[in-house]
Amino acid sequence: MSEEASEADRFLALVAAAQGRDNRLTPIQAGLLVAADLGIARDSRTFARMLGIAHSLVLRELNALAEREGMLQIVKRDLRTMRVHYTLPPRDET
Repeated sequence: MSEEASEADRFLALVAAAQGRDNRLTPIQAGLLVAADLGIARDSRTFARMLGIAHSLVLRELNALAEREGMLQIVKRDLRTMRVHYTLPPRDET
């Protein structure tokens, strides 16, 4: 198995695990959270391009996720490109 396929399988397994912990997450929302956690994508355009998903779908899911308290934080919006930069909230140290 190639390293790229192995990483893709790991990503998909983490997305499935995130959905298992919170059944309200859509696959795209879980993917956004996993990508941010792994540091592979922290903005909407990069995520959309990496997964071959329409940017408009990613924006819709990102905005829905941002409305849920404590899931992620929108850091910056680029009005010209519509790119949204986001980050995960700090983890509790308790």
